[in-house]
Parts: sequence; C-alpha cells; structure tokens
Amino acid sequence: MHCQPVSSFPIVLFGAFDRHNFGDLLLGQAAALAAAPRPCLFAGLRAADLTAWGGFAVEPLGQVVAGWRQRFGEAPLDLVHVGGEILDTDAWEAAVMLLDPQAAQAAIARLDGNPRGRADWAAAFLATGRPAPYVIGRDQLPAGGRLEFRAVGGVGLAQRNPAFARAVAAALGAADTVTVRDQRTRRALAALGVTAGLVPDPVTTLGPWLAEQIAAVPILPGDYVAFQCAATFGDDGSLAALAAAFDRIGLPVLAFRAGAAPWHDDRAVYERLSRRMRVPFGILDSLHVRDIAATVARSRLCLASSLHALLVAQVSGVPAVGLERRSGEGAKLRAYAETWNGFRVVTPEELAADGRSQETL
Repeated sequence: MHCQPVSSFPIVLFGAFDRHNFGDLLLGQAAALAAAPRPCLFAGLRAADLTAWGGFAVEPLGQVVAGWRQRFGEAPLDLVHVGGEILDTDAWEAAVMLLDPQAAQAAIARLDGNPRGRADWAAAFLATGRPAPYVIGRDQLPAGGRLEFRAVGGVGLAQRNPAFARAVAAALGAADTVTVRDQRTRRALAALGVTAGLVPDPVTTLGPWLAEQIAAVPILPGDYVAFQCAATFGDDGSLAALAAAFDRIGLPVLAFRAGAAPWHDDRAVYERLSRRMRVPFGILDSLHVRDIAATVARSRLCLASSLHALLVAQVSGVPAVGLERRSGEGAKLRAYAETWNGFRVVTPEELAADGRSQETL
C-alpha cells in the first residue's frame, strides 16, 4: 500500500494569531518559515481571517481536532504552540480579546465583578473548559502526533491559582518538546516539576523576512522616534511624562498600534498625547504587520511597551527602550531583558528625567 510522507500533511500551528496583535502575527510567520517546506494549518480559539493585516486565515482548534481524521485520515496531528505569553493567559482574558471593542466593553461591564460568571461565559464562548485556553495537552489530541511548546512565556504563572498551574504543568509535562523564552517562566515551570529549555523569542530569527517585507513599504522621510504604548498608559500622569520625554529627545514622533484587539492599544490615547506635544507627532493608521515593522525598522529610536516591537527594533539595528506604566509592572519585558541582556525598561517618569542623549538612550 502506498503511504504519503508525513511532510505532505500540514503541521498545526496553534497560537493567539486569531486577533490582531503584532507579536502573535509575527510568531506565526516565524513558525511557518521554520516548518517549510511542510504546509501549515493555522489554528486559534476562534475562526478569524487576519490576512488583510499580514496574518492568517485561522481555524478553531476544536474544529481542526474533531475533523482531523475525516480530512487527513491516519496522518499524525503534529501541533506546535508557536510562542507568546500563553501559559498565564486565562479563559476570560483570551475570550475578551477575541471580541470587537463594543462587545468587549459590554462583556466587561456585565461580568467584571462576577468571577464565576466570567468563567462560565468564557468557557461557553471558547467552547473549551481549559483554564489556559491557548495551552492544549496530548490527551486532547489524536494519538500518534508530536506536541511542542516553542519559546512560550508565562511570567505570571507563579501567581495563578494552584489548579490553573497544575493544568498547565500537566499539558507541558506530556509534550515532546518544551522551550521557554525567559528565565522567570523557566523557574516557574521548574517549581511545578516541568523541565524546559531556554531559547530566544522566534521573532529574533525573522531578520531576512522582515527586510524583504519592509523593502516594499515607501520610505518615511527624516529621523523620528517610533512609539507605542498600551491603552493602560492613558492616565494624565503618564501622558504628561511622555510628552516631557519627547520634548527632551527633540525628534518627531510616529506612534503605531501593536495590537488592535481589546486590552491592547488605543488610538484615543495617542490623540490625547498629541495635544500635549511640542515636537511633531503623527499616528500610523495602518495595522498591517509590514507597515508596523517598517515604522520601527526605519526609526532612530523605538520606545514601546510591546515586546515584539522592541525585538523588531533590535533585529533591525535600532536602539530600543521598553516602557512600563509603573516600576515593575512590565514583567514580561523585564523577564526577557534580564534573560538576554537586552533593552532597558523604564517608566514614562524615568524617561522624562533621563539626561541621556538620543544616541545613548
């Protein structure tokens, strides 16, 4: 009997690229490049089509698993968790980020003070009872395939309740390969009895791909600071400090959104900041991965609360400084920077008080 080689069947890439987030879309690209020439099937928690923004047509993982034998017969279902801060993301957080902004506001208003209600709604919305929905174990997949967790993060895992942590540990403990991207996550898993390798975030491998993408974007004139911050930076104190910092740096600023999903970035925050600015201030309208990457790569300096914006800057040879709203709040940034001797992480107030020049920031 003739058997098709495994390489003719798709590898399932599972990640949070089912909503707009710059880093998750880049992680999907990195995983697809690493899988080549094997075809890829992109799976998330819900069906989504992010191709208009440089992402993927994404199928719900539950649907992929349920229909695997019908589609691919006895071929093994090899699944890769493609990275990102998935180990400490709970079902409520994951579900809200998959809603449109209006629906997200309504869900938060209705359920934010009701933990049991949040959990029940999220389980129904996502069609899974997994406490960490972007983490799937071998027992929930067809037998015979490989299961990998690749450069995943979970800096808040140690603060999750014991049942949540045990569920994550059980899924990772049954995997063929587990690697993480920072030492904090590695220590948290070790405390749960899970041994993990340590590797850099896969976006650091995308240099040639990024250069090819960026080459297709018209060149932006002049020197400028590429700037991004999460919606949480919208308080008056943070905005005042950022305006003071940009005034001291003295270059024009081009702001971009690294994520349009709920709980990511908010254009209204940039518009409020613009009214405080003395230097020229623009906002990139495009949410396409290529345009965001070009904005970062062609800047004189990148200031961002997005880890992957900072990594794209580093890959492109651009100085990068991480932003956290309050000292210690940027745990993900700090964990990565500490592990790989990377960028500095500062608050807006620290940035405003910093006497360094543009070249030494």
